[in-house]
Amino acid sequence: MLMEVKNQIKVMFLSVKYNIMRQMVNKVTFITNIIFMILNNAAFIIQWIILFSLKDEIGGYTIKEVILLWGIAASIFGFAHILFHKAFDLSDLIIEGKLDTFLVQPKNVFLSVITSETSISAIGDLLYGYICLIIYGVTIQNLLLFTIFMITGAMILTAFASILGCISFWIVKGDGFAESLISVMVNLSTYPETIFKKSVRIILYTLIPIGFSIYMPVETILNFDICKFAYIIIFTVAIVLLTFYIFNRGLKRYSSSNLMSSRV
Repeated sequence: MLMEVKNQIKVMFLSVKYNIMRQMVNKVTFITNIIFMILNNAAFIIQWIILFSLKDEIGGYTIKEVILLWGIAASIFGFAHILFHKAFDLSDLIIEGKLDTFLVQPKNVFLSVITSETSISAIGDLLYGYICLIIYGVTIQNLLLFTIFMITGAMILTAFASILGCISFWIVKGDGFAESLISVMVNLSTYPETIFKKSVRIILYTLIPIGFSIYMPVETILNFDICKFAYIIIFTVAIVLLTFYIFNRGLKRYSSSNLMSSRV
């Protein structure tokens, strides 16, 4: 069992590696995409700097804490799209019957699908996240926690996107609903938790798991709490296992398009 898991992880990283290598053929485009994504993210921080010039804090957050929030949100988004970019297009693959190629491969179907493509601009998001951490202030503990929460956050975001994508196994045109909720999660993750009403926060810790992917990790970096750390790990494992279960159940309902294409 452990050997099988190890082999699946190895194959997953090899797939991502070759995806990136293919994109690096045109080095100018490769580097330009990364740089422009960093600059694009920096533009949003400028807006926050202007807001904090008018007010010392917003919802209990200072400018440094917002930068940390943006950093972890950007790095999570980047890491998820570097490793699992196709998870965010899962609805389209299901609706159009394009999972055929993955079904005949001697690998885990779900992992094969979500790691079949990499977003190069997402590398800019990942790097930007660590730039924000440097601005906030780097310590060994901060760096370690930031990296752990980047990984757990990316897994939660990917799992959430995949679960929404799997809706298309049961509902025709479920892609619109999936895209809307994913956009909501990404957009809300860059705002301080404290600006939302209690009823909204409940939603952000349940139906849309921003609390466990962004807010609780930020709180744990600011003030380490072993209980919150454990909650994040437990929730991550739970939602990942749930995702595999839902995908495998949905796969039994999958209808092929009879379109076969080779994939290297």
